[in-house]
Amino acid sequence: MQALADLPTADTLISANAVDYLIIALYFVFVLGIGVMARRAVSDSIDFFLSGRSLPAWVTGLAFISANLGAVEIMGMSANGAELGISTVHYFWVGAIPAMLFLGVVMMPFYYGSKVRSVPEFMFRRFGTGAHLVNALSFALAQLLIAGVNLYLLGSIVHALLGWPLWVALLVAAAIVLSYITLGGLSAAIYNEVLQFFVIVAALLPLTLIGLHRVGGYQGLKDKITEFASSPAATAAKVPSADQQLHSWPGEALSGFSSPFWSIVGIVFGLGFVLSFGYWTTNFVEVQRAMASNSISAARKTPIIGSFPKMFVPFIVILPGMIAAVLVKEIGQLKAGGTPPGGASGEGVKYNDSLLLLMRDVLPNGLLGVAIAGLLAAFMAGMAANISAFNTVFSYDLWQRYIRKDHSDDYYLRIGRLATVGATVIAIFTAIVASSFSNVMDYLQTLFGFFNAPLFATFILGMFWKRMTPTAGWVGLSAGTLSAVVVAFLSKDAFGSVSRGVIPLEGQGAAFVAASAAFVVDIVLSVVVSLVTQPKPVSELRGLVYSETPRKDLVDPMEHRLPWYRRTLPLAGISLVLVTILNFLF
Repeated sequence: MQALADLPTADTLISANAVDYLIIALYFVFVLGIGVMARRAVSDSIDFFLSGRSLPAWVTGLAFISANLGAVEIMGMSANGAELGISTVHYFWVGAIPAMLFLGVVMMPFYYGSKVRSVPEFMFRRFGTGAHLVNALSFALAQLLIAGVNLYLLGSIVHALLGWPLWVALLVAAAIVLSYITLGGLSAAIYNEVLQFFVIVAALLPLTLIGLHRVGGYQGLKDKITEFASSPAATAAKVPSADQQLHSWPGEALSGFSSPFWSIVGIVFGLGFVLSFGYWTTNFVEVQRAMASNSISAARKTPIIGSFPKMFVPFIVILPGMIAAVLVKEIGQLKAGGTPPGGASGEGVKYNDSLLLLMRDVLPNGLLGVAIAGLLAAFMAGMAANISAFNTVFSYDLWQRYIRKDHSDDYYLRIGRLATVGATVIAIFTAIVASSFSNVMDYLQTLFGFFNAPLFATFILGMFWKRMTPTAGWVGLSAGTLSAVVVAFLSKDAFGSVSRGVIPLEGQGAAFVAASAAFVVDIVLSVVVSLVTQPKPVSELRGLVYSETPRKDLVDPMEHRLPWYRRTLPLAGISLVLVTILNFLF
């Protein structure tokens, strides 16, 4: 971590005053207070890992979306907005909402109804040891890597805004997240995520509104983007055209494809189906929130409730990035092909700095304190989600199943707390992995292609095809993951500044292709292997395969008594209509 350790400690992007520090201090008091209060409700491992399955849908719904709205998403999406423009909304309206609705309507009944404690445990019941072990290990590794990204971003944010040495920022932030998760487990994480959701909105909404006012409203933003995109410097730097930056379809700026047709195919299939469904329907970080609900109805509604704020997040995350590209001098220089010095890393301005530099230029003290607290909240929401999911999978799916079986519940509760400490320490070191990426969303989408895309292929085939065998489960999952890694390494710009050039893709199209390759390879191999190996007996597939599960096992018998607007299907229908309208409008 030498490159990080050498960062200067005196320079700051923004000078915070006493009011800003007071707001930040009050936020930390609330965070730690929630951890202390949640500690009283932890009496066994189910309380610690799954909140005793006792939380209402509105709480788990907001936590569901807040767990995803971490510093990675906020900084990464604002970076995409600055670099690529409005086509970044595809990560939300195509690459999130449909999959979230599918999770709530179709898949949550299987997760919740089977009473599994994790997604890998569901894999164990459906496919046995091989697929379970591959899934548990890959998931645990992914969470440590992604937690490190959150931690690196927080360290650079705090260094840039407050001037703290990076090692101090890393240790203090890690200690705070560690304290409230270790005290209160998932309940502390979830209730803090609800708090953090409102803090994040309170931080980003004023930034967006003030920024829009500075550029003359949305029309003024469009005019400035058009003017910049037509300049000789932008042409020389191959900046996406104004039309590509201001219209979400066909999205060539995002996909990296020069053909509008293949761009749409890449976005709809690669992002909207493979990456999106792979992430939202099988990622235990998200599913864990729904599994903490107090009923199958609440579990199904958790991602659906989360879809409503999710579809409007682009307006407070992507728009500030677009505003920064025309309002912030350094981001404009970067986009025109320059290399402005400074930035949060101290090694030159990157697109990841867009939000920080916009805050520097437009926010007064007071609002600055709220914005800093919001970014800290985003970091902690993301890292806490990664760590709380990791400790569950490590304790139940790895330690209990393969290392120490048949111990007391208190023993596994202690293991979970120790795993939390270990994961936090490891995240401090994996933070270095994120430091080489100008746009962290490239890194994240590559990871999702590795781990989530093949997992979704295995899940969806196994859930709807009873003939799929345990052998096919682990063979398809392993081969799919390997194929994604191979494609990513062969793709141009798949890993930051590294250009291998065998597959000439730019932007985030490399991640789309890698994920698609993983999905196809997994499906094909799973079908072939299933046809020559022995499937599980049909009697063992109830609650695991759709055709073998009675409908009464998939619905809450009491839901029909609720008003129509609190039922699963009507809520999902409203969300789908709204997101369709947004796609047409932009």
